[in-house]
Amino acid sequence: MVGSAILRGLKAHGYTNVVVRTSDELDLRNQQAVERFFAKEHPDYVFLAAARVGGIHANNTYRADFLYDNLAIQTNVIHQAYVHGVRKLLFLGSSCIYPKFAPQPIPEEALLTGLLEPTNEPYAIAKIAGIKLCEAYRAQYGCEFISVMPSNLYGYNNNYPPDNAHVLPALIRRFHEAKVSGLEEVVVWGSGTPLREFLFADDLAEACIFLMQQYDAATPINVGSGEEISIRELAELIKSVTGYTGRLVFDPSKPDGTPRKLMDVRKIHALGWHHSTTLPDGIQLAYEDFLRRFGNQ
Repeated sequence: MVGSAILRGLKAHGYTNVVVRTSDELDLRNQQAVERFFAKEHPDYVFLAAARVGGIHANNTYRADFLYDNLAIQTNVIHQAYVHGVRKLLFLGSSCIYPKFAPQPIPEEALLTGLLEPTNEPYAIAKIAGIKLCEAYRAQYGCEFISVMPSNLYGYNNNYPPDNAHVLPALIRRFHEAKVSGLEEVVVWGSGTPLREFLFADDLAEACIFLMQQYDAATPINVGSGEEISIRELAELIKSVTGYTGRLVFDPSKPDGTPRKLMDVRKIHALGWHHSTTLPDGIQLAYEDFLRRFGNQ
């Protein structure tokens, strides 16, 4: 999702000499394969968007996979970027790097000031290691490596697995299938009270291109909308967009995750970047994309 959004953004800005590989073509967990790729292509700039991702269930169930795969991906790419003299690398982290009870909105300085949310701790630890790896290569070798921390993302080419999706795409799929099947109710995990921030992936892509040009510092920088919504309100919004008319039922026996997670985006706003896609408009675009890809299944 994010990689394809960055590719669209680069093309829209007139960049044509862009090298990409799908996960089927290049396993970034394979050290030798990554070394061969860099030796062959010698990229000048790298957007490191690849990661193993998922929602609460996936993070909490496949803890070893999330930790190992993400450590391997980012370590291989960041190291080869140094070895092969990449001019600048942008590493995409996640808002889950911040403590579970971080001050709200969450400033970049909150990193490593408290305990993480247990359900996604392995993923968060991997991403924190990626941030620190970029900092270390910058400090020891002078590499221009930066780290960007996006809020919860959604958009075109999102993944919609039935059990492992993030909350927004999971709800799009659940409401759509309930509408098609004529189900009277849809069950939503948790109490519905946690507050979340969502950013359209194409807005993140614009931010990444902007930061590749405008930002050069060791400290990570947050990217988000600066706006939050409760899971209950999000479910009602997606219910409306999908046209589902049944009941909403919340299951408080399921985990809520972090109670609130709003990014402090004053730093990127001060640089001149702001998001442009509202949440209702973005969900409509995401649902239209879902229908194009999965509507006939």
